[in-house]
Amino acid sequence: MLEELKRQVYEANMLLPEYHLVTFTWGNVSGIDREQGLFVIKPSGVEYERLRPEDMVVLDLTGRQVEGVLRPSSDTKTHLELYRAFPELGGIVHTHSPHAVAFAQAGEDIPCMGTTHCDYFYGDIPCVRHLTEEEIAEDYERNTGLGIVEHFRRNAISPVYVPGCVCRSHGPFAWGTDCFQAVHNAAVMEEVARMDIYTRLVNPNAGNAPKHYLEKHFSRKHGPNAYYGQR
Repeated sequence: MLEELKRQVYEANMLLPEYHLVTFTWGNVSGIDREQGLFVIKPSGVEYERLRPEDMVVLDLTGRQVEGVLRPSSDTKTHLELYRAFPELGGIVHTHSPHAVAFAQAGEDIPCMGTTHCDYFYGDIPCVRHLTEEEIAEDYERNTGLGIVEHFRRNAISPVYVPGCVCRSHGPFAWGTDCFQAVHNAAVMEEVARMDIYTRLVNPNAGNAPKHYLEKHFSRKHGPNAYYGQR
């Protein structure tokens, strides 16, 4: 079942250590087949060097495991809530990449300070609130996803224009039209977080890039008038 999607999700997961986004097993990637209402995710706690495409786990959008002998990622319910809330999403990734985690632990948005950020995220990458003690006790992973959804909806943030966030005291989630774009956006998030930290070391008072830089750089890669790259 979904052999091609399982292969893609496996390959996307293998990019996490290649791009230095994970240590040990601290990450996971999923991808969804919207027509069938099924998604594929990495199994929980399996070392990357031991992973195989056939190890990927298939679930439906109620969270029921429909294929696979291994337990799915412990973050599966977070992925599930994001897929259910945002139909534009085709792939999701969670990592503990250190520079993005630094902003999560500091409780700060990743500010849009330069054109690298402007190319991919339309504005600051938000930091989502702490969960309450009750939310963690009730259903930690599900409420992590619901917290992200709540933040984006309350602040009218488009998950297409801002394809990721950091969760307070936790770490980054990123997404895209498929699992590979999700990993790409996670790598960009980590890189711009690193750039911002260096920028603040050089000048603690440095601010965001001017709005017209954001408009220009985002629109030349996204939307009807995009002209970056080849046709």
